[in-house]
Amino acid sequence: MAGSGVFEEIIEGEVFKYYTDGEWKKSASGKSVAIINPTTRTTQYKVQACTQEEVNKVIESSKIAQKQWAKTPLWKRAELLHKAAAILKEHKAPIAECLVKEIAKPAKDSVTEVVRSGDLVSYCAEEGVRILGEGKFLVSDSFPGNERTKYCLTSKIPLGVVLAIPPFNYPVNLAVSKIGPALIAGNSLVLKPPTQGAVACLHMVQCFHLAGFPKGLISCVTGKGSEIGDFLTMHPGVNCISFTGGDTGIAISKKAGMVPLQMELGGKDACIVLEDADLDLVAANIIKGGFSYSGQRCTAVKVVLVMESVADALVEKVNAKVAKLKVGPPEEDRDITPVVSESSANFIEGLAKDAKTKGATFCQEYKREGNLIWPLLLDNVRPDMRIAWEEPFGPIVPVIRINSIEEGIHHCNASNFGLQDKVGWGGIMRKPLFSKKIKNTRAFK
Repeated sequence: MAGSGVFEEIIEGEVFKYYTDGEWKKSASGKSVAIINPTTRTTQYKVQACTQEEVNKVIESSKIAQKQWAKTPLWKRAELLHKAAAILKEHKAPIAECLVKEIAKPAKDSVTEVVRSGDLVSYCAEEGVRILGEGKFLVSDSFPGNERTKYCLTSKIPLGVVLAIPPFNYPVNLAVSKIGPALIAGNSLVLKPPTQGAVACLHMVQCFHLAGFPKGLISCVTGKGSEIGDFLTMHPGVNCISFTGGDTGIAISKKAGMVPLQMELGGKDACIVLEDADLDLVAANIIKGGFSYSGQRCTAVKVVLVMESVADALVEKVNAKVAKLKVGPPEEDRDITPVVSESSANFIEGLAKDAKTKGATFCQEYKREGNLIWPLLLDNVRPDMRIAWEEPFGPIVPVIRINSIEEGIHHCNASNFGLQDKVGWGGIMRKPLFSKKIKNTRAFK
């Protein structure tokens, strides 16, 4: 159960604490932020509403801890990361419970996220020792006009304080994907979790605390974005920002100045289907890619571009599989669960209504109850429809019929988004064509 057992110290009353200097603390603000359960649409948890002054103290503590951590041998850093990974996987059940209640992720997938996160931490430890344990030896005659009279030995050094901001859809996994690399490289880290997913992140941070990392090295601050969001990203004590999310990343990049940024933002991930593709395989991939976790994935299939000659057959196969998807609460491990918030559901509904008005073919009747939207396949979508270009982040997949490979490539490259595209085809010889002409390509035969 959340906040019990080894996690008892992270909560007081009904409000979860924030983490700094190796301790769990209550905010001096006396305020909290409510976390709404997407399924019940009622308050599930509460977290501290940290103040700007508390953020200042967190970053100052992080700076001090980082200087000593940078001197810690690589093998020791890796040892602690492996220990944290083991603790994380040992306590997967209560963390997975938080994911179910905070972001309506199916129970089985929630457990998988936690276990996968532990594996990722260990992977970072292993690869970090390998990569950071090597240096480069350079000689001067590699530059025109120089003789081999100078030598240079280079190695990688830490940046300092890393600010990590993960998204709601994989709050634990995409938090550790920032924490692991930062710590093994000798940095300290300040985590600002998403509101939906914050409690799962706090439980995850406790696993790092139990592993015995030095005080101040890892911090986790919660609160309202309007109060501490910009304050964090513009803070002079932050040396690097790692962010995963949507358009907020654009605002961060404009405000962060010269601070190094690592970002994964939104996508309109296309799946191009050619005449010689294995349609059964493609249909299975569209279902998995488009509807897993109700389509709330950065790399989900968000538009299908299919050759007209095989479009009817593909739509029929996908439609048959959509009919088998189970819809309901995450506790029952349904394929389609409520989307994260009412505003998200309203946005998805707006895209569906726009497509309906402009003549798209609805392969299923549009159905919504609260934040729960039934899976929807839209055929005969045209470029003048919003759903052709905007990222729904929900269980809705549009199909655009094309008459040439070039038409499909043009649509992909005309998008404002990048991230990932997929191609279904029958012969390996076409792979170079797509990998060179589409900005982001992944292929399956």
